[in-house]
Amino acid sequence: MTYVYAVIGLYLVMSCTAFIAFWLDKRKASKGQWRTPEKTLLLLCALFGWPGGLLAMRFVRHKTRKRKFTIGVPLIAGLHLAFWIGLAGWWFNDYFTS
Repeated sequence: MTYVYAVIGLYLVMSCTAFIAFWLDKRKASKGQWRTPEKTLLLLCALFGWPGGLLAMRFVRHKTRKRKFTIGVPLIAGLHLAFWIGLAGWWFNDYFTS
């Protein structure tokens, strides 16, 4: 059960990090300052921060016109969800057939 809490904590920390990174990038864009590279924002989403990335896209309205983000972030989310659903299915199958 400790692993579950660790994974939830990881998602929370990385989601907050991604949300803040999107928000800061939006702020810097409006001021004409140096921007966060798109690869960095996508990497944060891939490294367990996709919930924060999706929330930032929705509420900060940042990167909503870029196809790389409108397709990439939901795709990353889908891959994460598919992994966890597959892992849960494997675990339940193994647990109930043993």
